[in-house]
Amino acid sequence: MVGIEAVWAALMGYALGSIPFGLILTSGTGAGNLREIGSGNIGATNVLRTGKKSLAALTLILDLLKGTAAVLLARHFFPGSEIFAAAAAFFGHLYPVWLGFRGGKGVATYAGILFGLHWPLGLAYGVAWIAVLLVTRISSAGGLAAALIAPVAAWGMGQQNYVPVLVACSVIVCWKHRENIGRLLNRTEPKIGAK
Repeated sequence: MVGIEAVWAALMGYALGSIPFGLILTSGTGAGNLREIGSGNIGATNVLRTGKKSLAALTLILDLLKGTAAVLLARHFFPGSEIFAAAAAFFGHLYPVWLGFRGGKGVATYAGILFGLHWPLGLAYGVAWIAVLLVTRISSAGGLAAALIAPVAAWGMGQQNYVPVLVACSVIVCWKHRENIGRLLNRTEPKIGAK
């Protein structure tokens, strides 16, 4: 049975996760309407398409940190409810109520919740993400590889209690990237920096 602390942790996690930093930063700096640029996504990869590398980097960092913050705040105020805050923060980024439930794809926020839950998990995720990104220069390939690594790494690190939620998060990441997966299979997925 889910207790009231878990409910509060989830609400707090969702509120933090649903902050659309990419949209806020691009609108606030006059970089354009992110919804009308590239894929229309609110994440760092689409922010990069505005030509503002610094904004893209800041979006990635903030999207990551909001996931970590949700977990750490839950650990402090609602001990034992961290996984509820983590799942809700991830869900909030993907489906923010303020944007008609049309959010990002969750790769950076997924990293953030992992760093909060068990930092070696976040490190494993980050290494997989960056390694595949450097080799392929394809953003979606890095994100997908990292997402697939996460539940496996959790199991291997003895964090089996997190595995069910991480499997669900990874499945959702793959679903959100379904068009990217199609382009990867067809070898038409654009590389970072390509016109």
